Amino acid sequence: MSDLPPIEAYDDPGAGDAWGEPAWEDGPGDELDRSAPLLRERPVDAAGIAEPTRPTAAEVEIELAEHVRALAGPDAVPRPEQLAAVRSVVAERRRTLLVARTGFGKSAVYFSATAMLRRRGWGPTVVVSPLLALMRDQVAAAEKLGLRAVTINSSNVDAWDEIETRTNADEVDLLLIAPERLANPGFRRRVFASLRERAFLLVCDEAHCISDWGHDFRPDYRRLRRLLAELPAWTPVLATTATANQRVTDDVASQLGDETLVLRTTLDRASLHLSVVDLPDDAHRLAWLAGHLDELPGSGIVYALTVEQAETAASFLAAEGHAAAAYSGALEPERRMELEERLKDNDLKALVATSALGMGFDKGDLAFCVHLGLPPSPVAYYQQIGRAGRNLDRAEVVALPRPTEDASVWRWFESVSMPSEQVCLDALAQLNTVEPTSIASLERTVNLGRTRLQTLMNILEVDGAVDRVGSGWVRLDAGWRYDHTLVDTLRRLRRDEGEQMRAWAALETCRLRYLREALDDTEAVDCGRCDRCLGRPRDHGVDSDRVGRAHTMLRSGDVVVEPRRQWPSGLGSPKGRIKPERQARPGRALARVGDGGWNPVVEQLLAGDRDVDDELLRAVAAVLKRWGWDERPTWICPVPSRRRSALLDGLADGLGALGKLDVHRVLSVDDDGRFQADQQNSAHQVEHVWARLRADATAGPGGRLPAGPVLLIDDEADSRWTLTVAAHRLQEAGAGPVLPFVLRAR
Repeated sequence: MSDLPPIEAYDDPGAGDAWGEPAWEDGPGDELDRSAPLLRERPVDAAGIAEPTRPTAAEVEIELAEHVRALAGPDAVPRPEQLAAVRSVVAERRRTLLVARTGFGKSAVYFSATAMLRRRGWGPTVVVSPLLALMRDQVAAAEKLGLRAVTINSSNVDAWDEIETRTNADEVDLLLIAPERLANPGFRRRVFASLRERAFLLVCDEAHCISDWGHDFRPDYRRLRRLLAELPAWTPVLATTATANQRVTDDVASQLGDETLVLRTTLDRASLHLSVVDLPDDAHRLAWLAGHLDELPGSGIVYALTVEQAETAASFLAAEGHAAAAYSGALEPERRMELEERLKDNDLKALVATSALGMGFDKGDLAFCVHLGLPPSPVAYYQQIGRAGRNLDRAEVVALPRPTEDASVWRWFESVSMPSEQVCLDALAQLNTVEPTSIASLERTVNLGRTRLQTLMNILEVDGAVDRVGSGWVRLDAGWRYDHTLVDTLRRLRRDEGEQMRAWAALETCRLRYLREALDDTEAVDCGRCDRCLGRPRDHGVDSDRVGRAHTMLRSGDVVVEPRRQWPSGLGSPKGRIKPERQARPGRALARVGDGGWNPVVEQLLAGDRDVDDELLRAVAAVLKRWGWDERPTWICPVPSRRRSALLDGLADGLGALGKLDVHRVLSVDDDGRFQADQQNSAHQVEHVWARLRADATAGPGGRLPAGPVLLIDDEADSRWTLTVAAHRLQEAGAGPVLPFVLRAR
């Protein structure tokens, strides 16, 4: 439905007013003295491993200044917090957490620290980062400083062995890895055992991912705690983030160690000019954007909450003559890189993107950031607008809130992030301490989809309750307990953050100050630049003809409901591939969850606040008219429903009268007290509906079902298993091809 929530991306040390001209390529490369010996006449730890030499505080100040000039030009000077961070990590060997705004130059800190330590015989710096795009940028950027940087991630599997060999042969200065690599015991043994013998710097980028309280918690990051406990006490550790309030900062610092030094900088962004445009619906929002896009300077990003919303908005902007394209995690990596380069080259006016574009994207002259809808927390919003105005005096930040639609998407985010206690216990109950159990086997009894189930197992592994063995899992700690307090607190926190975003949209006071205070910036003051500070609201004017075109586009897009072709694994019955003659045909939906076209009307219908009327019937008839089927349906069959039978019967009868088609209610369902919507993975969904849904082969005219194609009517299509089983039952009973139609698809 949508991309995961955002995290901050690569920080260009050339950005910001304290850096002078942003030019990685300015100045000579700081070539390392690779002949420097590893000095072992130093203190040793309990395992007998010697600590190499390190620079003094005075040497750090001199060398950091040299590195900054090489990175950002001859007049650039280090920021005080950069100097403090490098001195803490390199000269004092302290574990250090640097919380600094986007564009501050956090990566320059560990680039410079790496150069200093490598010159003195240390092993490579290891950077743990969740961002592939960041890795690409940093590999190139580090080379400008004379550092040999490599990355191990999911995009270069074929090169892993070679990179590990080069790392162990001391031919690498900077090794960037995804946190998931820490879950692999073979990798930890092959690489970290070697590094530990030489001493190295460990960097945790995007450190807010460590914390349960962060807006983008990632369980694999928790493995860092285990790694930290295994390292010599004098191993320097640097953690960096731009998106951490005080609660997250305290949590991350405590996990790094009691003596962690925390450095926080102001979160002000002098280039950002924030404003909000309140409009009644998505047609007006798209019309406003298309009408005002050329007034925004340069090129920029238009953020959307879902893939479908991004694609719709990009299509409308393109139709209105703008150079715009959609960008999301659903695209192939090559296509994403192509679009990133086009935006960097100003070949596009805007990328309409999900949060995927926040992950590692860096364009210093990005001149605007527009939000069609708001992310679910002030931290996430601050992170996204931080893409803009890094190397500019002014950047426009415009929000077009979608109050009803935003809240719906936020609820979905919450529902997929916190599995219940029963789900956790169900998973643990299927495991033993000897033979590993696969995810496919767990799906049979654990009521979670595969992606969420995999995440749950990762969390349980980090908590010490289970262990990964090959492609399966075994149980370790029979005493594991569900943390009700944590889950309840997190749920309350997420909802409070949503309320903060609603309050921010309606704010009468400074918009940037509100965000900075939400991130616990103690230096927050009124910015003097936003629409509230200036008392000058942004122009809300829209062209009525353009609104009409947007309205037509939003309500005329055909949502295809693809048929299922394979039963889920692990079922007793049915199993394997669905026979072609028992499959549903590709179907259609009037709306998609969260869209700005027919979805608001469907919301009213599903809530019982609106009846099937002529407007709705005409809209459905228009979808059917555009369908382009090979064979027109000859009759209609509604799916039986305990909660919405009146709605589905009214829709079926209305369409039957409009299209002169007979309606035959040949499907029936047994009531077992449970609802299909409560079943959360494919195995549960199929087993639930397979046992309850049946077709009466004698219920049609003449005691048998009509042989022609049938229009199958349902309210929503989420997993599509109800439609799949209904199509199977109908055709099994003698019906012709089944053409599903639903009011709304996910």
